[in-house]
Formats: sequence, C-alpha cells, structure tokens
Amino acid sequence: MQLQEKILQQKINVTKTDNRPPVAIAHVKLMVSDVSIATNFFLKLGLRYIHQSENVAVLELRGGTHLVLNKANIFLGSGTNAPFDLMVDNVFATREYFRQLELNPSEIEIEGIHTSFKLVSPDGYIFKVTSSHTCGRLV
Repeated sequence: MQLQEKILQQKINVTKTDNRPPVAIAHVKLMVSDVSIATNFFLKLGLRYIHQSENVAVLELRGGTHLVLNKANIFLGSGTNAPFDLMVDNVFATREYFRQLELNPSEIEIEGIHTSFKLVSPDGYIFKVTSSHTCGRLV
C-alpha cells in the first residue's frame, strides 16, 4: 500500500470513531523578552511543559497545539493585544483561579456568544481568555 493510500485509510478509520475536526493548529509562536519568565507564566495558566532552553520553549495546549515561545531581539512594549485568544471551559472558575494566583485578571465581560476576561502576560501582551462555545463537543 502506498503512503497516500495509508493516510486515506487512517482518515477513514478515524472519522468512523472520532468526530473531532481532522485538522488542528500545530504551532503558535509568540516572541517574548525572557523565555524562562514567559514559560513560568504559561505553566501557571495550565499549559503542559514540553521543552525549554535559553532562547525557545515549547508548551502544549489542549488538542496538542504547541505554543512556541521565542526570545525576542527587540523590546515588544506593553499593551499589545496577543496574537491569539485562550479558551477555557469555565471562564468564571478560571478567572477566580487566576485571581488566587495573583495574576490580576480583569472583570468578566459578556459579549455575543462569548464570556471573557483579560490577562496581561509578563511581556505586557493582553490575552483574552474566553469561554468555550463548542457545546460539549470534543475538540
């Protein structure tokens, strides 16, 4: 069996038992001034540790997406909206947990289909932490 046929067969077998979308985001990159400090921040948020060196760290989110933290060569400045949002199952409980960790989450906002709050990273990125809208589906 050729490689393409094997891949197609795996796809057919997976979709019979797995209703998740067949494609996911593999890597998301974020430039940071200090890889170690940024790594510790994201570990507090619940990401899974994969790898860290002086200039790069790899952390895992739900679904297997990797957040790649790269050391920035220039100052990024504070107050920059992060290039992606974070999504959690229970935004109220998560906000309270982050408050207990003294991460200073903003007040909760309700807008459209999302309930969210904001969280500022050590580099000054403003992350929107939003409620899930997957309606219980596995993602």
